[in-house]
Amino acid sequence: MIRTSRSWRFAAAAVAAGLSLAACGTTNDSNSSSSSSGKSCDATIAFLGPTTGPYANLGINIIDGAKVAQEDFKKSNPDCKFDVKTFDSQGDPDKAKNLAVQIVNDDNIIGVLGPTFSGESDSTGKAFNEAGLVTVSASATNPLLTTHGWTTFHRILGNDNTQGPPAADYIKNELKPQKVFVVDDSSEYGKGLGDIVKNKLGSLVSDSDEVQQGQTDFSATVTKVKADNPDVLFYGGYYPEAGLFIKQLRAGGWTGQFVSGDGTKDPGFVEAAGAKAAAGTILTCPCVDSTGDFLAKYKQINGQDPGTYSPEGYDAMNIFMQGVKAGNTDRSKMLDWVNNYDQDALTKHIKFTSEGEVTETPIYAYKVNPNGDIVGIKQIN
Repeated sequence: MIRTSRSWRFAAAAVAAGLSLAACGTTNDSNSSSSSSGKSCDATIAFLGPTTGPYANLGINIIDGAKVAQEDFKKSNPDCKFDVKTFDSQGDPDKAKNLAVQIVNDDNIIGVLGPTFSGESDSTGKAFNEAGLVTVSASATNPLLTTHGWTTFHRILGNDNTQGPPAADYIKNELKPQKVFVVDDSSEYGKGLGDIVKNKLGSLVSDSDEVQQGQTDFSATVTKVKADNPDVLFYGGYYPEAGLFIKQLRAGGWTGQFVSGDGTKDPGFVEAAGAKAAAGTILTCPCVDSTGDFLAKYKQINGQDPGTYSPEGYDAMNIFMQGVKAGNTDRSKMLDWVNNYDQDALTKHIKFTSEGEVTETPIYAYKVNPNGDIVGIKQIN
């Protein structure tokens, strides 16, 4: 079932009791709340991304990171009614486009956490821009998203033009292959990242192929890979298909090095592949590991470890909450706030260019251990 407009808000008492969800107020309450500065601090933010379906893990990671930010905000601003309405796109650009209409038509919503994926960001960006509704994505990385002239789109991580070249350099300089095979899932994100890696590696790329999101039988591509026998295969796409693909590659007898990007950096990849097939995989990501207080708070609130883009979800939500606390409680003011944001955050210093790109773009390499854990190796740019 698609959850299209369920509100969530977090109270300290609920967290202490081991619960992460609590009843939420609305921005239409007759008794207005205000921050200590005397400015209104009632607001509603939308989350647009997958909370169900095969790609739900990445969306849930972001939401759960945002919960930690909300809990921190609630403790220091107990009188504020800060609500978030979730719109479950299941990662589908067409679903996201329809949900964007609902979001735009809800006058209470002054900002959007998301969209989560590049395809849904592309399908909704025009509508949000026309409505003057600011969006901050914690995970959409296709470089073309900031070339449309939208003044409302922002992301707090490096795009694939910052991830692809270091990934290619890592393959060339650290793995030192004779031949590289590149496969992508035909999505906005997967094809974009795959093409960047392919172009950067140049003559090292011996062959390439495309698969599809939702595909489960990769035998044709496995046959091509075995015939080419590359040292390294780079996969541009998301974890559900990547896991099944590497499982079938290993079952088919290919023993080379599997490398992929941030869309694969999820326990769902290991679950789909099996720990034995996934072991040794290298994953690149413009995302940081979760450590310290954030890690402890996240586990307390959500009952599990953070995932990919949980810290980025925290930072994105924090941008909105700081804006609300500063009195930016309509769409125009919140857009100005985000456009001019310039502060240290959990993951990095966050400041946006006029196109909505973040100015600091660290990229990291991770590896899947034999036990299935995904662990950091080093920064690669």
